[in-house]
Amino acid sequence: MKVVLKQDVKGQGKKGEIVNVSDGYARNFLFPKGLAAPADAKAENELKNQISSKEYKAKVDLENAKAMKEVLEKIEVRAKASAGTDGKIYGSITNAHISELLEAQHKIKIDKRKISCDAIKNFGTYHAEIKLSSGISAELKVIVEN
Repeated sequence: MKVVLKQDVKGQGKKGEIVNVSDGYARNFLFPKGLAAPADAKAENELKNQISSKEYKAKVDLENAKAMKEVLEKIEVRAKASAGTDGKIYGSITNAHISELLEAQHKIKIDKRKISCDAIKNFGTYHAEIKLSSGISAELKVIVEN
């Protein structure tokens, strides 16, 4: 009997796969526990639709990440900081600061965990790497000034 697995089943397959199992195993174990459903035409069609939906979503996310990369590499973020007599700034500019500045200056919301940059402790120009998607990252120019 062909069934569509609703969850991973050890020794049978992963969630969403169509597998062939014995009738008794399906009726007595898989169906009562809600681990599988009969693989009729409707279930197979739903499975195909889910797969195509995931592929489309991944494609759209990739295109959005590429577009965001182009935007981020053209802009710069300016941070104001005050310094002591030795020229070093008080505190440091962190990923969270960069995220807040990016949203305030350019209306672009990026999670601070996606920004990779060492703590900035001096004035100057720095580059922060922003991970947008798997394999796609952008470099953002950060200018720290007095």
